[in-house]
Amino acid sequence: MSVTEREIRNAAEVLLTGSYSSQLHSHSQPHSQPSPYHFYASYLHDEDIYVGMSRNNRMSVVRRFFCLLVTFDLLLTGLMWLMCMMLVSGGDIIVSFTSQVVHYHITSSLFDIVMAAISRFTVLLLFYGLLRSSHWCAVAISTAGTCIFLIAKVFVFDWAKASQPTFQVMLILVSFVLAWGEAWFLDFRVLSQEMKAKECLLSSTMYQESERNPIVRNYINNLPGSRDNPESIANFYSPLESPQDSDDEAGSSNQCTSKPLDYHKHAKEILEKAWVLINSPDWQLEKETVEGATVHSKTVLKGSKVFRLTAKINVSASVLLSHLFDHVGEMPSWNPTVIESERLEVIDRQTDITYQVSAAGGGGVVGSRDFVVLRHWEMIDGSYVSANASVPHPKRPPVKKYIRGENYPGCWVMKPIPGEDNWCVFQWLMNTNLKGWLPQYVVDSAFTNVMLEFLEHLKTYGGMLSYSSLPNSLN
Repeated sequence: MSVTEREIRNAAEVLLTGSYSSQLHSHSQPHSQPSPYHFYASYLHDEDIYVGMSRNNRMSVVRRFFCLLVTFDLLLTGLMWLMCMMLVSGGDIIVSFTSQVVHYHITSSLFDIVMAAISRFTVLLLFYGLLRSSHWCAVAISTAGTCIFLIAKVFVFDWAKASQPTFQVMLILVSFVLAWGEAWFLDFRVLSQEMKAKECLLSSTMYQESERNPIVRNYINNLPGSRDNPESIANFYSPLESPQDSDDEAGSSNQCTSKPLDYHKHAKEILEKAWVLINSPDWQLEKETVEGATVHSKTVLKGSKVFRLTAKINVSASVLLSHLFDHVGEMPSWNPTVIESERLEVIDRQTDITYQVSAAGGGGVVGSRDFVVLRHWEMIDGSYVSANASVPHPKRPPVKKYIRGENYPGCWVMKPIPGEDNWCVFQWLMNTNLKGWLPQYVVDSAFTNVMLEFLEHLKTYGGMLSYSSLPNSLN
């Protein structure tokens, strides 16, 4: 059985088991909250998820349709060229072929449009059919090259000598439209739906409780879409936008709706991965401020970047952790980049699940993102470490109002400074995918300023905190 089949089977078993258990539970407790399995069941029924799945190592349905579209592009362009050629020559195919191909000239022949279609066909099927690429670079190059050529063709073609200009115009327009249609379909349909399918399968296996759970978890860590450095620090899949099927958000009850032990175990793993990553070598300096704050970056698998902020803050480590962790609901009051923050569920004293909504940026060009995050803190080597990563939660499914962002294992580290009780070294490991259709290089270039802006807000907030006593929650 192939890897993909095993992944789908595991996800299906989880959904069926969860559905059956939930039905039994609903008979005894008819007013209980829906389980996470119901959320994933509705997630998988989405047609976008089905057509994006790859089974038996075959390409997905939506990718096969794209390959058919590319083939249709070539055949339609070739057929229209043959019709133009026959009309111009009065039906003599030999004369037409000689003038259009053998004695080709850019000012009188349209055979170069057919060659452009053949080039698109070759490039796109090579990258997206044979190599199964999940990047838009190849289709962007083919579409841009086609558009530049067709625009130049309009200016250099000798329209005065064209006996049937209507057909020549139609051939150029059809080639232009098909090239853009391929780019649109790949970016907005193929890559999006395949990523939705992968997200669903990866998330479903997270809740599996059979004896094979460690095997499945290790397998997910080695998926082609995972981000692992040599220390196996984190899972990653590139991205694209989460499904936005829900019309409204779930209720605001704080009742526990999932199994704390499952979340607690996953939170421990998140903290371990984040701690390994933030202390790993080979960081590159991005920016250093006059006050001594630094932002470093590190490229992991598939060119994705993570960022590390390091700065000295005038507040004790324990007090800073208490306010960042226990008072997360107050964040919008001192951090204007966050417009909503709340605790969804408390797992234990050191573990919870939160929901946050970021403010729009760039004058509204970058829309708001929302995040559902599992958090957990511990003392490691004398430092307070608060780690986090995105998890699904039935109270806050994705909604149409916001794009659901994704946090991979990241953390805040607050290290006390010996002899300076009211100071600490603050580090922030940012490992975030904003999703949507923002070019990743644009997002990466903005992360440095985002982290430094957050630092200024944190320093201002830290100046208002009391350093007199250790918070009760940490005693």
